[in-house]
Amino acid sequence: MPSVMKTLLLNPPSFENFDGGASSRWPATREIASFWYPVWLAYTAGMLPGSRLLDAPPHHVSGEETIRISRDYEFVVIFTSTVGFASDVKLAHAMKAVQPGVKIAFVGPHVQVLPAQSLLASSDVDFVVRGEFDYSIVDYAQGKPLAEIPNVSFRDQDGRIVHNPARPLMQTEDLDRLPFAVDTYKRDLTVEKYNVPFLLNPFVSFYTARGCPAQCTFCLWPQTLSGHGWRTRSVENVAEEFALVPKYFPQVKEVFFDDDTFNIRKDRVIALSKLLGRVGLRWSCTSRVHGDYESLKAMADGGCRLLIVGFESSDPKILKNIKKGATVEQGRAFVKNCKKLGIAVHGDFIIGLPGETSESINRTIEFAKELDCETIQVSMAHAYPGTELYNWARDRGFLASEAAADDAGHQLPHLEYPNLGREEMMAAVNRFYDSYYFRPRVVWRILRSALWDSHERKRLYHEAVSFLRLRSERWRWAQKTIDAGPPRSTLITVPEIKPARTVRVESESQSA
Repeated sequence: MPSVMKTLLLNPPSFENFDGGASSRWPATREIASFWYPVWLAYTAGMLPGSRLLDAPPHHVSGEETIRISRDYEFVVIFTSTVGFASDVKLAHAMKAVQPGVKIAFVGPHVQVLPAQSLLASSDVDFVVRGEFDYSIVDYAQGKPLAEIPNVSFRDQDGRIVHNPARPLMQTEDLDRLPFAVDTYKRDLTVEKYNVPFLLNPFVSFYTARGCPAQCTFCLWPQTLSGHGWRTRSVENVAEEFALVPKYFPQVKEVFFDDDTFNIRKDRVIALSKLLGRVGLRWSCTSRVHGDYESLKAMADGGCRLLIVGFESSDPKILKNIKKGATVEQGRAFVKNCKKLGIAVHGDFIIGLPGETSESINRTIEFAKELDCETIQVSMAHAYPGTELYNWARDRGFLASEAAADDAGHQLPHLEYPNLGREEMMAAVNRFYDSYYFRPRVVWRILRSALWDSHERKRLYHEAVSFLRLRSERWRWAQKTIDAGPPRSTLITVPEIKPARTVRVESESQSA
């Protein structure tokens, strides 16, 4: 067996309550602290003997402590994001300062989209991996030269940036050979540290598939890290991992399947639901509105409790502009079927997508009330580098600012249209939440769930306090930013930490 570098797989510390790497598809500091599992890093950690998966944010590991821990490792892999990139570069520099010989790789959507710029930002980053990084990281840890590893971008001896060819995307047989994420969780993580407001706590999450064939222009992962090619694990392989959860973590109340989209193929949904139902553990997943009643019934019978569904808007033109591939009528029918079957729905909505007006915002708010999902999330449209939405907004001059976030990691309103300003969109998000949640039927629904569950009562209280406090703080900062005018871009520009070598970029190839 080849010798293996002692490797630290790191979801780095950053802003307070910042969920910016690992499995977060919407990297930001939340009004209510939310932490998703670092599933991508877990697979790689499971393939490297002697490695450690350190998920710093939910475990409240400081930057200083992370640097101290890193001294015990030869190789550090940092999952970065657009919002957290500058902070992560500083962390890499600090690690090199105390241990100059440590090798540092960056992975994640940001470096995939901007590999050359990411390397130019600092010479402390030895290489980046574009797209699926599992086996590329393992190859390097086992001693394979960078020049021979697919998906890698690095500096050669002459200072030129080289982009190696892409590795073929993993298929079913490849995904089935990966270690189980829950094995890594049991070894390295504390499940009680993870919280998502609409999921039962504690929970565990992992993937049953990678990729999403949908073409939504704003969605970060299918356009970068996971790709549009939908690739599944076998239902037997998923069921085997699912059955381990109550054995490893008897305190866990729910498993969340964090696929880009779970219910794409009906036959697979029905077959998998039957196997999951034998375990007797509740589960939730992401979903599009295309699932029919038969599929949903199989899921409900198999233990499905909740679906996360992206409705985005009630305006048909907006749905067409973002290539949602779904209609308002499908959304209504889908929620109606879920209610018949007792499946809860968490609805996601976005303010400020192409074609948005004051009138369309009001219609979407009324549409959300009509659907009456158990919980909702309302976000301002955010155009991440690498997405079609980003290119569309940049080319038309609708990027009022390229600043991705404020100094606390909250996303800033950075899209602006001639008929719809950032301030109005920001106010609409707050109005959306208030008009939805302060309806008597919803207040009663929330109170009823808390009356008989002391754990839920305590959690709801803390979440309400955090939401009101942080929403007010974000409003003040965003308003100050809008009044000050467009700030300097923070997408790929980072403070000079030490001079990076001047290199010649040969190409800017990308792989999904």
